[in-house]
Amino acid sequence: MLSIDKKDIKELPIATFGGRSIVLDNAADARQAVAYLSKQSIIGFDTETRPSFKKGDFHKVALIQLATTDECFLFRTNKMGLTEPLIKLLENPDVIKIGLSTKDDFHGLNQLAPCSPAGFIELQQFVKKFEICDMSLQRIYAIIFGEHISKGQRLSNWEAQTLTPGQIGYASLDAWACLRIYDYLLNGHFDPSMSPYTVVPQETESDEKI
Repeated sequence: MLSIDKKDIKELPIATFGGRSIVLDNAADARQAVAYLSKQSIIGFDTETRPSFKKGDFHKVALIQLATTDECFLFRTNKMGLTEPLIKLLENPDVIKIGLSTKDDFHGLNQLAPCSPAGFIELQQFVKKFEICDMSLQRIYAIIFGEHISKGQRLSNWEAQTLTPGQIGYASLDAWACLRIYDYLLNGHFDPSMSPYTVVPQETESDEKI
């Protein structure tokens, strides 16, 4: 089984999202974006939530990211809520959604509105077919593409009035990376026997999303 050490990740070149990011903070614009995404056969998925630094603090999902191969739509749910068209897209089994640690995302979505997500593929399970035992998006991406997904924005304020360019880039990359990993593996472009990274005994690593 393949794994990569954190110190090795830090030495890799930084990964970037080279596509177009579209920030949506109202229901009308979100409806148009959902109409477009509903015509796609497969999209990347992720969410962001404002971090809590005090015991007892709780924040709801502030951002839902849905990515195609060259665009990422950022739905600011802290401003418009989980709209009905967006719920229907998340529940549509005909549009395949690729995500990581999706169980946590689904729990967060249901804090916004009742939602029964369908058509999702969990990367943590999918990558095991390719002898990858690491469970975090950062590590999986590093093993496959030899690039480092920076997590510098993860603990930033996702409920800010305006998202910074750094936040937008980070959020877009995470959703797009899920799609890129799945597509790359599915099309047979990754050979585990050629990987330069550590081969370790097969064991269950605790689920992690970062």
